[in-house]
Amino acid sequence: MPTALIIGASRGIGHELARQYRADGWRVIATARKPQDLEELKQLGAEPHELDVTNTEAIAGLGWKLDDEKIDTAWLVAGLYGPRHDGFPTQQDFDAVMHTNVLAAMRLLPIVAPLVALTRGKLGVLSSQMGSIGGRHSANGSLYRASKAALNSVLRDTAITFGPQGATCIAFHPGWVQTDMGGAGAALSVEDSVRDLRTTLANAQPDANGTFLNHDGAPIPW
Repeated sequence: MPTALIIGASRGIGHELARQYRADGWRVIATARKPQDLEELKQLGAEPHELDVTNTEAIAGLGWKLDDEKIDTAWLVAGLYGPRHDGFPTQQDFDAVMHTNVLAAMRLLPIVAPLVALTRGKLGVLSSQMGSIGGRHSANGSLYRASKAALNSVLRDTAITFGPQGATCIAFHPGWVQTDMGGAGAALSVEDSVRDLRTTLANAQPDANGTFLNHDGAPIPW
């Protein structure tokens, strides 16, 4: 039975990843912050672990729990959009978004990627085309954009470090998805986005290591 690790599975894309992998017979290890979300993951048949990605001790604790695991597929989904306005960012907003979207990845990926490398497996990081600098045509959501551009940098470093060890590491844009972040008017259902993401990552060959892809596999400029 293959094993999937989903970091940030309380709702939206992360929760649907857990649901679909379980439906396909995978063993799923999934994290969430709140007791009710952990209970829902348990009801899905996942192995729930409490994790606040902004808590250093909690990340270290997860690393200890995963120490003997071999992960076939891992997803880092946890993220924060932050303020919807594009005015002068407060220190609090900046810290919250960058801590959740960037610092957490810098702490988590060095723990998770070696476990994926053991199986010559796949690691997907949920980024956004809003983080693309080369493909940018709008300046809205500037703080979120900056955080996702920084996350892409972290992913590239992870790919350079752990790709030679066997992990295929990819940054993904999930599409404009009908989640709390994307809104009800978004173009893609959560189910369809996750189906695409899973298929694209599963079909990725080692030469895709360190790339930035749309949910359907189309390349996105950094």
